[in-house]
Amino acid sequence: MEKFRQTLRVRKERAILVAALLRGRDGGDDLVELTALAESAGAVVVDRFQQKIRRINPTTYIGKGKADQLGERVKRFKADVVIFGNDLSPRQIRELEEIIKVKVLDRSELILDIFATRAKTKQAKLQVELAQLEYTYPRLTRMWSHLDSVAGAGGGTAAGVVGGIGTRGPGEQQLEIDRRLVNKRITELKRKLVDIDRRRIREIDGRGGLFKICLIGYTNAGKSTLLNVLTDADVFVEDRLFATLDTRTRKWALGRGAEVLLSDTVGFLKSLPHQLIASFKATLEEAVNADLLLHIIDVSNPDALKQIDSVNKVLEELSCAKRPILLVLNKVDIVKKISELETLETLFPDGVSISAKTGFGLEQLSEAVLAKYKGAVVLLRVSSSQSNGKVQSFLRAYGTIVNEHYLDGSVLIDAKLGRNQLPGLKRLQPDKLQILQS
Repeated sequence: MEKFRQTLRVRKERAILVAALLRGRDGGDDLVELTALAESAGAVVVDRFQQKIRRINPTTYIGKGKADQLGERVKRFKADVVIFGNDLSPRQIRELEEIIKVKVLDRSELILDIFATRAKTKQAKLQVELAQLEYTYPRLTRMWSHLDSVAGAGGGTAAGVVGGIGTRGPGEQQLEIDRRLVNKRITELKRKLVDIDRRRIREIDGRGGLFKICLIGYTNAGKSTLLNVLTDADVFVEDRLFATLDTRTRKWALGRGAEVLLSDTVGFLKSLPHQLIASFKATLEEAVNADLLLHIIDVSNPDALKQIDSVNKVLEELSCAKRPILLVLNKVDIVKKISELETLETLFPDGVSISAKTGFGLEQLSEAVLAKYKGAVVLLRVSSSQSNGKVQSFLRAYGTIVNEHYLDGSVLIDAKLGRNQLPGLKRLQPDKLQILQS
């Protein structure tokens, strides 16, 4: 098997894509998304092979006959790699490679490869490496000699001491040594990421009373573009899957004196590998701790509803599905069928339709977010010294004055204010605060 798998990279390679569907299962546009993933990884797609199967073959997934047909396609199109839109077992990959004579990657390996090419910061690189090692650990077949340069075989690091003098008993298999190398590297990476996780949590907690908003959504839904437009963040944007992996947080002025923190996150995907969700926990901490989630939806995509469902499943895995969520219907400027947009607007009447690219609907989005920021409106009565002008200024900036009376050096104000602004008002220490109606 290792002779076909010198590297898991697919950049510049000629690829055949395979989507195997169980009979009776709706595969939708599996090959469409797989094509986008393969091209994002840099592969040149030369053929697509969709096959319906009655059951999953434990040896080759698609059966010996179909595997032989696939081998003929590999020869005809001079392919370098075959990429499955399914997750395969180590045995299935090994048997397929013996039959078709080229490298075989499954969907999770492809996604991990894309993440590896996108990782720029130290944190992202550690997260991707951890996900790759955890995914590939059960698949070790003596193809991991390249880890010597990562773990520093014979070096002084915690991972590097493996395989040194005194550790190699007579007859010990190379595979066992490789597994020890990988295990120690996984432990080391987890330790480093725990430290990063702690620092990020302290950073989030240190943002005090600022209202925190997090952009979430399917990959390539337009989150980074929206962040740039709303905050002048100058975050890298490109029309490809997983263009950015690192969280970016910027201040967003909503108007009327309201200022919030807006964070971008890594894009979600249908059946995102669990190893990535686990290793990117520190990055996704922004979503877990947000006061409001903006779920960005690409309404120009025919599979928008399926993508919404996929994002919701990831949110459940992150235990933040019950966070306040505002749906943002993006890319209305390139919708091909108005009826599809109208259907989404009917299904999600509280959603806001926008185009981050053209600026359409951004004012309405700010108003909708401002309403969430303020919370339910309450009628309250505030008594304060006339010298405490901050109380009066706060109520005028964030609320609506209903009545105002000046009495012997004090002022009595009836005002409507968002419940979420009450803590800010209390910090200004009015003489008396009474909620009249909630």
